[in-house]
Amino acid sequence: MTAEFSPLKSIVIVGGGSAGWMTAAALSDALGKACSITLIESEAIGTVGVGEATIPPIRTFNQRIGIDEATFIKETAGSYKLGIQFVDWARKGHSYFHPFGQYGAEFDKVPFYHYWMRESLAGTVDGPIDEFSMCWAMAKAGKFAHPEPDRRKIQSTFDYAYHFDAGLYAAFLRRFSESRGVKRLEGKVVEVSVRGEDGFIEAVTLDGGERVGGELFIDCSGFRGLLIEGALEAGYENWQHWLPCDRAVAVPCAKGPEITPYTRSTAKEAGWQWRIPLQHRTGNGYVHCSEFISEDEATETLMNSLDGEAQADPRTLRFVTGRRKKFWDKNCVAIGLSAGFMEPLESTSLHLIQYGILRLIALLPDSEMSPLLAQEYNAQTATEYERIRDFLILHYKATTRDDAELWRYCSAMEIPDSLQYKMEHFRNYGLLVADERELFANPSWIAVYLGQDIVPQRAPAITEMRSSVPVAERMQMISNAMTQAVDQMPPHADFLARHCRSPLAV
Repeated sequence: MTAEFSPLKSIVIVGGGSAGWMTAAALSDALGKACSITLIESEAIGTVGVGEATIPPIRTFNQRIGIDEATFIKETAGSYKLGIQFVDWARKGHSYFHPFGQYGAEFDKVPFYHYWMRESLAGTVDGPIDEFSMCWAMAKAGKFAHPEPDRRKIQSTFDYAYHFDAGLYAAFLRRFSESRGVKRLEGKVVEVSVRGEDGFIEAVTLDGGERVGGELFIDCSGFRGLLIEGALEAGYENWQHWLPCDRAVAVPCAKGPEITPYTRSTAKEAGWQWRIPLQHRTGNGYVHCSEFISEDEATETLMNSLDGEAQADPRTLRFVTGRRKKFWDKNCVAIGLSAGFMEPLESTSLHLIQYGILRLIALLPDSEMSPLLAQEYNAQTATEYERIRDFLILHYKATTRDDAELWRYCSAMEIPDSLQYKMEHFRNYGLLVADERELFANPSWIAVYLGQDIVPQRAPAITEMRSSVPVAERMQMISNAMTQAVDQMPPHADFLARHCRSPLAV
């Protein structure tokens, strides 16, 4: 017998910013006019707005809802991103690059990086594995072009993401959403009404007295978790013992002499500093641990290391790294900072929003609001957070720095068994242990392992059994092809000016 279907008639999103408007845009695109969507936000409540650096899946999100790339970059004063440069993480005076793309090019049944490890351990190849990354070759030359679709070309081996102004992105998505029927209400939520019989949220009341009812509520209220925690008390899992940073000082400054096509993360005494180049300014911040540095000291450190004149007063954000114990509870789904916080070390903030939304669309309930759907949503989301958590912990754990308390603490701390298992495989055999559903694929783990001095004791055994493969010759051919390809690409700034110059560009 077929179960009776009763589709949702109303969805209420509480909170704007990137999380709220990404949710509104994706739901309005997916549902059309079949369901009313209302977003409530207050201009009196600021948004965090530090999520200016992204990873490649953001392109899939934009494409899915029909956003033109050039228009998007113009409207958000954006730039292109080929990866992240990590400075002083393994040790002072050292840097490495985490690229969006593979290393080298495949020329045999054995992966390229296996052969590179064999040659590196034997001393027959000079330099870091970075030198075989198209992303790094382009980044250090300040070049950009779109990847080639022809897999036979070296220009097909890289990917890219964006830097953009998160405030402008939210405004862009607001226009997009409202054009598709999303209703925006200005106001601050002062009361959440919960049904006595089942604990479901039935309405929220605004400071002007308006009562807004709905069937499904999306909590995009930021760190407060106004609905998921304030009303439903879903609980929070604290991960600060693994990721001890709990503050960030952020400030924009005047644009530097070049718009680098990559993000930079520089390890400091008590945390790390981000640098994100946009067409009209540079975003900066110092993520730090309040146990090891005062807010005033952190602010002074940041302000003394800007590329240009500060364009606003620095502001401090306080956070607790971790996740909700339930992301979906009853008829409420938390998306964005209300769901949890992962420091922006690998630019995952908008990704977690994106996949929270897409997962909700895939598991969208009807008015019955089946707890089975919530159970699956929570399981998938918890696993995703934990995989990203382990990758972030790796950056802190894999350090030889002993010049400051934070780094001594991190190098000595116990880590999750799941991460320890992966590290032991790489240290002993040069092998990568991963689930195919992980966000960060093999090149990402290779970048951090090797970049932070986790060198395998041996190359994978299969490499010693294929001595007839002309590895040195093939590696030289790859290197030559990369050099020729980069030489033909335009400077990043020229590419932006030609294809997607922002009206705000200076």
